[in-house]
Amino acid sequence: LFLNRRGSKLTRAMIFTIIKDLAAKAGIKKNISPHTFRHSFATHMIEAGADLRAVQEMLGHESILTTEIYSHIDRSFLRDTLIMFHPRS
Repeated sequence: LFLNRRGSKLTRAMIFTIIKDLAAKAGIKKNISPHTFRHSFATHMIEAGADLRAVQEMLGHESILTTEIYSHIDRSFLRDTLIMFHPRS
């Protein structure tokens, strides 16, 4: 999918290095990896209104519980969802 300057595929280690370098340049202090993008994808999809079951399929998870672990929903999103959908809010 991704090629180096010589046209060979990038190694796993090189992808980690590129992501860490870009994170440092962007001022991101937390430790990230390529796998972090899967967590971010799940979180952003759910916060944008995607169905949890659909996200499960996109990520290829057998269990919906795994998808729930991937989605890092913050308290403000939960509060806003409650206000939007609860009849007595």
